[in-house]
This record gives sequence, C-alpha cells and structure tokens, in this order.
Amino acid sequence: MLKKKKVKELMTKDVFSTTPDEEVVFAFEKLMKNKVSALPVMEDNEIVGIVTATDLGYNLILDKYKLGTKVFEVMVQNITSVKPDDSLLHAICAMEENAPGSNIVNQLPVIENGKLVGIISDGDIIKAIKDFQHCIG
Repeated sequence: MLKKKKVKELMTKDVFSTTPDEEVVFAFEKLMKNKVSALPVMEDNEIVGIVTATDLGYNLILDKYKLGTKVFEVMVQNITSVKPDDSLLHAICAMEENAPGSNIVNQLPVIENGKLVGIISDGDIIKAIKDFQHCIG
C-alpha cells in the first residue's frame, strides 16, 4: 500500500503560504485561522523556506521574537520536498531521513517542475493508513 499509493492522491492542493517579509505574528495567525500546521514561504513563485505552527507558536509563547520579527529570520531554508508521483513510502522515508536531531519533518512541500503544487503531512499519511486498515480489517 505504501509503495503503490502516490503523494498526489493525498496531498493538499490548495496550499496557504506566506512571504519572507511577513511578520511572524501574522504568519502564525494565518496558520491558526486556516487550521494548517505549516506554511511554505514563497518569493517570486518559488518556495524559499517553510514555517510551522509548532515552531512559531512555541517561540511566540516563550517571547523569543521581537516585535516586527519577519518570517525570513526564522524560516527553515533547507527544505525537504517530494514529487506528486512519489510513493507514500518515499515520503515517509524523506520525513525521517531529513529530520534534524530527534525531530521529524512532518510536512513536505510537493514540487513539480520547480513549482509548489501541494503539501503532504504526516497526518495525511496516517489517515491513509487507517483508512486502508479499515478496508482490510
């Protein structure tokens, strides 16, 4: 199942994003308002980074950001991505292999021909596995 199912079958196609110049508090507000866990950071129609609700929320609560802190100051720039035709197994391996320290990358931008076409999360993959288990169980 994990080798046969493709990223494009589960990815979210309507992706909310932010820009490098947006203030962190507004990016976090966008995450919360739209109930998403990550925002690709876009500049000139290209992905240049990613910010997550976990990272932004944690640091906002600890008051680590100064007023006016911009997304480009805190975004992750070394982005792990997948292609629409990659398997779920490939996506899971990419999440694990590219995780810093003991963390896990839990959102992957989906890139096709250099353009952002979607995003897939660990939650999307878990849901697919649960749905599959219900079908066979």
